[in-house]
Amino acid sequence: QVQLAEFGGGLVQAGGSLRLSCAASGLSFSDYAVGWFRQAPGKEREFVAAMSWNGDSTNYASSVEGRFTISRDNAKNTVYLQMTSLKPEDTAVYYCAASKGGRWYYGDDYHFWGQGTQVTVSS
Repeated sequence: QVQLAEFGGGLVQAGGSLRLSCAASGLSFSDYAVGWFRQAPGKEREFVAAMSWNGDSTNYASSVEGRFTISRDNAKNTVYLQMTSLKPEDTAVYYCAASKGGRWYYGDDYHFWGQGTQVTVSS
């Protein structure tokens, strides 16, 4: 059974930083691209960042580029999202996901999802 579990969410002041982690089990993690998504109250889920299976390729939403960094440790079956210079508009539930599809780079074709972790940025 595939499981993705996010950790590290919380409450932070604007301008602060948080690092999210996502631990994967039940799949050959290094065969999958990974991504982070978020959903704010009353809004649709949106793509945040993605990384290829070996970490050689990444893509970011324009709203987070330069502030967020995605990384992975295949030996630990874990993907990370380092978030800096946080803004109130970054407040959302953050989800990690895994993909073997051809459109992972664009935030599509994600097959497995975590339950999400809440990030709240106060002004």
